[in-house]
Amino acid sequence: MTRFSANLGFLWTDLALPDAIRAAKVAGFDAVEFHWPYAVDAAEVRAALQETGLPVLGLNTRRGDVAAGENGLAALPGREAEARAAIDEALAYAQAVGAGAVHVMAGRAEGAEARRTFLENLRHACAAAGPDRIILIEPLNPWDAPGYFLSRTEQAAEIIAEIGSPNLRLMFDCYHVGRTEGDVMGRLRALFPVIGHIQFAAIPDRGAPDHGDLDFAPVFAEIAALGWQKPLGAEYKVSGATEDSLGWLRSLARV
Repeated sequence: MTRFSANLGFLWTDLALPDAIRAAKVAGFDAVEFHWPYAVDAAEVRAALQETGLPVLGLNTRRGDVAAGENGLAALPGREAEARAAIDEALAYAQAVGAGAVHVMAGRAEGAEARRTFLENLRHACAAAGPDRIILIEPLNPWDAPGYFLSRTEQAAEIIAEIGSPNLRLMFDCYHVGRTEGDVMGRLRALFPVIGHIQFAAIPDRGAPDHGDLDFAPVFAEIAALGWQKPLGAEYKVSGATEDSLGWLRSLARV
């Protein structure tokens, strides 16, 4: 059976994070993952994780000045000190709660200098993470994240190959890949050796995966056939109560 992780950046956002973890357990999820949990004391999060027995798969580095439109720091020339502080903070929080991965957010940037900056900051992240924690990079589609440095999977794969660190992997979000590149199944097969986490949401509205342009039953079957064993990240937007959006959970878990 397919297993799922609840992304609590989008699910149960009406609850405090420890209570959202408990709600994910009650709903039948096998793991959780976070966006930016830093306002919550790590000890409270760790207690909820221990109570429920749920592992936490990962979390993101801070975006920077969100009010000013920032969406990550790691590819911004001249902001290296802030970017590395955000990476170190994320790794420390991940260590405190037992998260297996940190997604290093690139930010809005372009050009050769941005690429050089991103690679240098990723090298710092990979070295600081050590062998037991994964660093993830994720291409974001230009409609949801205009101007984001990393927008296509081949761009991410080139960076992963150039750095050559075994703990640098691709966060493959079926939603972002589907919006930008279209061929989700083909990209999954081609990139499988460098994937560190898989997420999903309906295309094109980023809702629950029970509708839209992509049928997730064959996608999840293909992921299983490729040998993937970790929970898949449910990172979709809900309108109303999260519980009301979970009809897909039972049917797609049987894939």
